[in-house]
Amino acid sequence: MDIDLSPLADYLAEDDLDGYLIDDDSSDADQRYISGFSAPDAYQTLVTPDGAVHLLVSGLEYGRAVKDADADTVTRTADYDAQALATEHGRYEGGLRVTSRFLADHGVESIAVPRNFPTGTADGLREHGLEVTVESEDIVSDIRAVKHDAEIEHIHTAQRANQQAMAVAETMIATADIDADGTLVYEGEPLTSERVTQEIEITLLRHGCSLDETIVACGEHGADPHDRGSGPLEANELIVIDIFPQDKETKYNGDMTRTFCRGEPTDEMVRRYERTYEAFEAALETVEAGVTGKAVHDAVCDVYEDAGYATLRSDPSTDTGFIHSTGHGIGLDVHEAPSVSPVGDELEAGHVITIEPGLYDPAVGGVRIEDLVVVTEDAYENLTDYPIALEPSARVETE
Repeated sequence: MDIDLSPLADYLAEDDLDGYLIDDDSSDADQRYISGFSAPDAYQTLVTPDGAVHLLVSGLEYGRAVKDADADTVTRTADYDAQALATEHGRYEGGLRVTSRFLADHGVESIAVPRNFPTGTADGLREHGLEVTVESEDIVSDIRAVKHDAEIEHIHTAQRANQQAMAVAETMIATADIDADGTLVYEGEPLTSERVTQEIEITLLRHGCSLDETIVACGEHGADPHDRGSGPLEANELIVIDIFPQDKETKYNGDMTRTFCRGEPTDEMVRRYERTYEAFEAALETVEAGVTGKAVHDAVCDVYEDAGYATLRSDPSTDTGFIHSTGHGIGLDVHEAPSVSPVGDELEAGHVITIEPGLYDPAVGGVRIEDLVVVTEDAYENLTDYPIALEPSARVETE
């Protein structure tokens, strides 16, 4: 995938810096994005002012990096006598000497590094005569925020897996019996958050995705937006299901939330659901390139405040009502730029964002609706194709 690193190259040239260095494994999204390479151990990626990308990897990863990485050059640490230097000077000092030689080979005497760059490495390189500057504007994250077609398809693939998992979860709730105490019973056993979560994660694995922090939160649990949920699911209560899988191959993420009530919701539950759907629609109607994330967020707040619900805009100290941002960017990280929030900047075509308004109150429960959309020049493309309904329905065949 061809990526445009010119904003980073321009920054280096303007500040008279010789390179930009990342020292991390591929769980760091910037590292994976720039290098186009995945490895479980830390490796180094250097970007020079001409936009070239140079990798320094262990011998273990060298062959795969040469074949798979999106880099102009790939060098192995053995080319700088890494083992001998580690034996003579210790692993830390030996590693610094290897990095220093690698940088010198590319004419680098001054580098910029990301904010999460290892402090020990930065200080060590300074002791070896390198000028090290922290790049504080997060330029790479801004570059990553505008997605290429291939990235959008990777996200869409993760979202399709997400929908399969949501269908399994919704079907379990829809087909469960209700016992005398109001507990949902599935296949003769109380239906718990844990059981639904397990089936969600199994379904995701079958579709090439993984997830360790699924939310299946019932009643009061759902009134905390990040409560994962636990214990039996109850009839006549709101059940929030939030699934955000990562594709195991591409590492791109999906994200979707639905809220269900099996049984008879109260009038207030229905009202909150209807207002949340109205806020969701208002946000989507606002989305297009050139509009700010703040404007999209304000559209949600307008709906809720007009209906008499508190938001953090109307009451910054509230702990009920609309108590989070409207959305966030998604890609190699499940939360990344841009922000759809009170401080959200201008949206650009190619941004992929969530729209997820919600209302929360322990006395009522939680309601949240979330889709995943691509910002276009004049509107958006929805990557989510899943029904929105408070009453759960069977979406898959059960035995």
